Amino acid sequence: MEFSHISVLPDETVDAVCGADHVKINDGGEKWIVDGTLGGGGHSLLMLKKNPFIKVIGIDRDADALAASEKRLADFKGRVEFVNDNFGNIKNILNNLGKSGIDGAVLDLGVSSYQLDNAERGFGYMHDAPLDMRMDRTGGKSARDVVNGYDAEKLKEIFYKYGEEKWSARIAAFIEERRKIKPIETTYELSDIIKAAIPAKARKKGGHPAKRIFQAIRIEVNDELSGLEKALRDFTDVLAPGGRLCVITFHSLEDRIVKNVFKSLASGCSCPKELPVCVCGKTPVIKSITHKPILPSKEETEENSRSKSAKLRVAEKL
Repeated sequence: MEFSHISVLPDETVDAVCGADHVKINDGGEKWIVDGTLGGGGHSLLMLKKNPFIKVIGIDRDADALAASEKRLADFKGRVEFVNDNFGNIKNILNNLGKSGIDGAVLDLGVSSYQLDNAERGFGYMHDAPLDMRMDRTGGKSARDVVNGYDAEKLKEIFYKYGEEKWSARIAAFIEERRKIKPIETTYELSDIIKAAIPAKARKKGGHPAKRIFQAIRIEVNDELSGLEKALRDFTDVLAPGGRLCVITFHSLEDRIVKNVFKSLASGCSCPKELPVCVCGKTPVIKSITHKPILPSKEETEENSRSKSAKLRVAEKL
């Protein structure tokens, strides 16, 4: 299928990273912005249109996304560098490009509509497909490996930790029993097991019963959270003073990590409160532009239901 993706909080994000009131970006001269989750190139397209001095480093783990973005951003040839990698490797990426720093960055931590709607990628529970869920299909473990290879205790742990699913233990037990008969191969097979494990009364609340479990498995397969804190700190390190880091999250675990990292970097001193003076010598590295996250407008959520859980947080390098 053709790659398609509707960028979430597009105007809010672009205004935050390169809006008219952002002195750093609008003081003239070449400015490099990293789009660490390029996807369909929606945010990058708006940034390139907004300011003729902006150049973009577009990073994505998904080769399909990069191919689609190269077509979409063809009119801006010479102003975009395309990189097939994980944004968590930002320091190595910049080093390979011969760059010492950047003037801004956007990270949209959601899954693209293409990945969700393309049945063969195995991300969604609405289409029957082989269990996969890998953003980078060139290697690494798949959803099939997780579902069939992890013991019940490990499955319970990731379902509860990443999906916040209260029926985690029961679902894990049902999966363990089913795979004694045969391996679980497809999204529909897994979805049916989840439905059977959750009592009928509980299934009436909170949307599709498989939603949280599929989210948890996707996070585990792509190792989405373990490196997020380090990545945020690395992006802060490479930002030039006045540069902004904009992060869009889609569930509470991601948002909590972003919130806590920004808070830590903005507070500086990490000494115990009982000490009368600071002895650690740490000073604030950023200032928070959004003390509360920016949420999608009612109009956006009506047009794109997948934007409902999105939250945008913005920090500026001091």
